[in-house]
Amino acid sequence: MFNRIRRLRQVAAIASISSLVAGCGVLSSDSSDEEGPIVVGTTAAPSTLDPAASWDSSWELFRNIYQTLLSYPSGSTAPEPDAAENCQFTDNTNMKYHCELREGLEFSDGHTLDAKAVKYSIDRIRKINVNGGPAGLLGSLERVQVLNDREIVFHLNKADATFPFVLATPAMSIVDPEDYPADKLREDGTIVGSGPYTLESYEEGKQAELVKNDHYDGYAERKNDAVTIRYFQDSPTMVSALRDQELDVAFRGLAADDIVDIQADDKDDLQLIEGSGTEINYLVFNPKDPMAGKTAVRKAVAQVIDRPAIAHKVYKDTVEPLYSMVPKGLTGHTAGFFDDYGDPSVNKARKLLTEAGITAPVPLTLWYTSDRYGSATKAEFEELKSQLEGSGLFEVTLKSRPWKTYVTGYQNGEYPVFGRGWFPDFPDADNFIAPFVGKQNALGTPYVTPTITDRLLPNSRAQSDRANVVKDFEDAQRILVDDARLLPLWQGRQYVAASAEVSGAERALDPSTIMMMGELYRKTSW
Repeated sequence: MFNRIRRLRQVAAIASISSLVAGCGVLSSDSSDEEGPIVVGTTAAPSTLDPAASWDSSWELFRNIYQTLLSYPSGSTAPEPDAAENCQFTDNTNMKYHCELREGLEFSDGHTLDAKAVKYSIDRIRKINVNGGPAGLLGSLERVQVLNDREIVFHLNKADATFPFVLATPAMSIVDPEDYPADKLREDGTIVGSGPYTLESYEEGKQAELVKNDHYDGYAERKNDAVTIRYFQDSPTMVSALRDQELDVAFRGLAADDIVDIQADDKDDLQLIEGSGTEINYLVFNPKDPMAGKTAVRKAVAQVIDRPAIAHKVYKDTVEPLYSMVPKGLTGHTAGFFDDYGDPSVNKARKLLTEAGITAPVPLTLWYTSDRYGSATKAEFEELKSQLEGSGLFEVTLKSRPWKTYVTGYQNGEYPVFGRGWFPDFPDADNFIAPFVGKQNALGTPYVTPTITDRLLPNSRAQSDRANVVKDFEDAQRILVDDARLLPLWQGRQYVAASAEVSGAERALDPSTIMMMGELYRKTSW
């Protein structure tokens, strides 16, 4: 349940964001053009405007401007039709997925959105095949077949019960074939979509202005006429803007200090909405690096790191320690890293290194992004450096880059060890394992593990009942623990700070924690 919702408590019962069953306010949601757009602040600026290039939180913007066949209406935890009128598997092997589009769909420029446009959009993702891009989500897709203007069939090369979830990700946004080249990315800084809003203007890294798309035909009931999204470099600046009434809502990247300050504030001008979440934060080790590529080094790092200290000292207990790549709350979660390593131990770490013939302090360079996951990231990596060097077993150098160049760096294999955060594409354990393994993955760092990619994941995807896949995910996580290529650190909660005059924030986050801007509105009566 939410910890603190000032003034809304007087008029509504709020349930957890994670269940997405939120109480509805009894207030009017009528809006006035004179009030201007809802202004939302975030520290997660898009890295691209083209869906074919993005497997990151650029999806936040995509969800509100582009349209997908399936999506998540407020309150839903499973994909439901959006651009599609209906979708379903048409065989009992989960290998043929049929969708029928809504009749008369159009892009924001008035061009027709038909089955050919859907096929074009999916095919160009695979043809362009951006390193670390969303083509990795389509590993089970064999081909796309257009039956007529409104019907399309996805033929899979293996059973995949998660395929509807993939189609619901903003990576599968439908683009206009007349505006997006088939073999390269669109890079003119504009968007043509068919989602709830159109992009009226965009200033990279600073601001996006959204207005209602009059051509939109989908599930979303927009409760405002326009939204302005402002991108910030750090949480204190963003929260200061919220307090100064320059913002209506702030989310994604709220620092622990700011969260604690808002919680402690007795004034009624702000509300803080808190719910459980499945965001995770972890380290990635480059197997080609002379030191990070050694299993003993990775396991020694895992043995030294003190997750509770990071959660308490850096994040003021607004996050919790995580000992698995699959977070708590999802079917298949384990605590393998705690089972193997237990509490931090320098002696055990030293033994691991000594047995591998490593006696001198291990030099490691840890990279983090300076502007993506909030201003606490720097403090987190400083704490990691302190812990590792405090053991006497490591000599650590810290380096950082802004997100856009940071992504290029890890995709090119430049970093020995680097930090990543992950907001789920969809709420299933599959999405906390599959994106990080295989030759083509979201990290741009090949992780060849045939047991997972060729046996365990296919086995799990053949099961429509996700309660039957626990053993497969437990086995997959055991491999991840043994390899220690990915090192989970913490699991986050969801926090949204908003003006007391704004409603809808408690309903705005979908199961992948993407904010659906249409849910936000100003209260006009009490």
